[in-house]
Amino acid sequence: MDYRIDEIDQLILFHLTADARNTSAPMIAEEVDVTPATIRNRIRQLEEHGIIRGYHADIDYEATGGKFTTQFTCTAPVSERSKIAADALTTHGVVEVRELLAGQENLVVTAVGEDTDDINRIAHQLSTLGATIEREDIIQNESVRPYQSFGPENGTSRSAVTGFQSVVGGAEVVEFTASEDAEITGHTLDEADQAGMLPGEVLVISIERGDKRITPDGETTIEPGDVVSMFSPSTFPTRLIEAFDTKRYGPDEVG
Repeated sequence: MDYRIDEIDQLILFHLTADARNTSAPMIAEEVDVTPATIRNRIRQLEEHGIIRGYHADIDYEATGGKFTTQFTCTAPVSERSKIAADALTTHGVVEVRELLAGQENLVVTAVGEDTDDINRIAHQLSTLGATIEREDIIQNESVRPYQSFGPENGTSRSAVTGFQSVVGGAEVVEFTASEDAEITGHTLDEADQAGMLPGEVLVISIERGDKRITPDGETTIEPGDVVSMFSPSTFPTRLIEAFDTKRYGPDEVG
């Protein structure tokens, strides 16, 4: 996988995992101070790189008419595990198959049956495919929650830094998000340089604006919601970090 996720991506994954149906791009954009177009573009990238693999309904099969949801814990020969998993998924009634990195109990199959006879049919089919059933359990309830490390930090203000990568030799590549009230927002890169907000040794690599990626020059203006990628040959100067935090000076004081 060649796609490196940052804080914006993490928050997208957090909110979509919590409630994908009722989560909109503008809702996430408001939280991370970027545009809805940027969020939609990030979601598309996460899908294209296989990080978001799909959106699935959480169904209570028992409520649909007394159906049984059963989990089969199986052992499959390691060399045949993937093939057996793929074949198991084609079995009528099977709704999920998980492969585990283990020698024993390395296949977990979830199936929905009309009655005990239907469950026995599925169990027989799994055995025919080469899986040895170790346990058979009826699922009573299942609860999920988003991965907390991807969520917002409760009780703390959000940092302007949304991505960070160390480079060989002590250099750093950092991704900043320009909020509406950041000091640097509304100024060109030349103006930011003249005001000391943008040190000469720092290189602005690119600016992500909505669904566009801009190659910046001195006349490029930093706009609210821009995601700005920068390179520094050493640790990023404090002055630059401050420029992306809450505005300290009025427009007339820059220059």
